[in-house]
Amino acid sequence: MSEVKLTAETRTEFGKGAARRIRRDNKVPGVLYGHGSDPLHLTLPGHDLLLALRTPNVLISLDIDGKTSELAIPKSVQRDPIKGFLEHVDLQLVKRGEKVNVEIPVHTEGELAPGGNLLEHVLNALPVEAEATHIPEAVTVSVEGLEAGASIHAKDIALPDGVTLAVEEDAVVIQVLAAQAEEAPEGEETEGEEAAEA
Repeated sequence: MSEVKLTAETRTEFGKGAARRIRRDNKVPGVLYGHGSDPLHLTLPGHDLLLALRTPNVLISLDIDGKTSELAIPKSVQRDPIKGFLEHVDLQLVKRGEKVNVEIPVHTEGELAPGGNLLEHVLNALPVEAEATHIPEAVTVSVEGLEAGASIHAKDIALPDGVTLAVEEDAVVIQVLAAQAEEAPEGEETEGEEAAEA
């Protein structure tokens, strides 16, 4: 798992006006919390943070004001609904060796059985418990040859060593749905028949 180093500054200004000023400087307001300590309000570099957040559950090494260094994982990210820029981020303090609960993306590989069936992700991300510095980026599940009615449960997914499920074993993660037969609108069949007769 990759570790990304970011330089952060503590902030003393709060409210919408202060947040707007921070974002105008291409920075992002954030909060670091956890381990029973008081929440620490930070300003983070916008572009570097955006790149870091492309990796799910990225481990962030924060250099705060050049004085302290902390490890954190993103817990909540707010984006502008229209423009998509980062508005705010909540980071959770973690320590090396500590177990944390996170959700990891579920990827699929392989082709379903013929017949135009549909694959439904009941859970887009799998809740797991993992060591903070060894969180898997994703899990991959084979759907090769699965037919309508088949489902993959949490317990069926192979997890890396040291990673355990944080959801019921029988929770459905992926299921295969039968294709819906589309009825042709009235009149289309007759046109085809006329063309065949001509």
